[in-house]
Amino acid sequence: MKKPDGSVRAINISSTRGVEKTEVGEALFIKGEGIKGDAHAGKWHRQVSILSGIRIDEFNRRGAGVKNGDFGENLVVDGIDCATLPVGTILTIGADPSPVRLRITQKGKECHTHCRIYTRMGECIMPHQGIFTEVLDGGPVKKGDEVFITYPDDNRPYQAAVVVLSDKASAGQREDTSGPAACEILTANGYEVIETLVIPDDPDRLKKELIRLCDGREADLVITSGGTGFSPRDITPEVTKEVADRDAPGIAEYIRYRSGQITDRAMLSRGASVIRGRTLIVNLPGSPKAVKECLGFIMDGLEHGIKVLRGSVSECAGQ
Repeated sequence: MKKPDGSVRAINISSTRGVEKTEVGEALFIKGEGIKGDAHAGKWHRQVSILSGIRIDEFNRRGAGVKNGDFGENLVVDGIDCATLPVGTILTIGADPSPVRLRITQKGKECHTHCRIYTRMGECIMPHQGIFTEVLDGGPVKKGDEVFITYPDDNRPYQAAVVVLSDKASAGQREDTSGPAACEILTANGYEVIETLVIPDDPDRLKKELIRLCDGREADLVITSGGTGFSPRDITPEVTKEVADRDAPGIAEYIRYRSGQITDRAMLSRGASVIRGRTLIVNLPGSPKAVKECLGFIMDGLEHGIKVLRGSVSECAGQ
């Protein structure tokens, strides 16, 4: 029998969001929802939040004086450094025949309002040490239950996010059709679309979302649509390059080359393609027709690049 990787130190719930949680001895985890009676339960990707006990202990040794649930975390686990686990990792709590299974969907989060811990200590560990999960299989969990780690399979479906830049669509003045067009093609090619966003042409907002999708959600691919032209508010390429670790210019160049065979206006597109961490970001034009055409040009070629980023194949495989 496999040795457990850790154990449940505490289970914490609250009926209201944005407040400290109260420790309970046992709780019911509901598939696709979260913890029964907890305010963060729902049909979204952050159903159950988790912190490592070792990180809370380290923080307390510096004089924080916090107890279980003070960070708003649902679970505190011992023996596991949660922040080091990749998105897609499965945490199995309890033994057969009906263990609870949680899948990590996001690492860290933005702190919108500084809590009392931050006010007193000058920092809070939840934004950079916390992880968030969805409930794959539900059931009861109690304090002391064993926790087992299953790392993600490199052959799992690629995960993609779509960000549409449009002042009018984000304000509800027109319907966005570019995002659905991108999602349709990605899904048809076997991608799991984990998020679709429609935001204004705002550089700060775009930067924040790109960093979150790459670092927090660890998407394999982020597609942006819009903001690649000559308008003063077309800032997508500049922001994309700002968040990049490395350039990947061939993708954008190939899109312009293939698009130029359809219209000479393709030369006016300023779209970029870059790598941040293990995520590929590709800028596409804003029209649904262009989105379909451009994704059609690159879908086959992207697969090898994403496999290399995942580490599942080498750059020279097959040579």
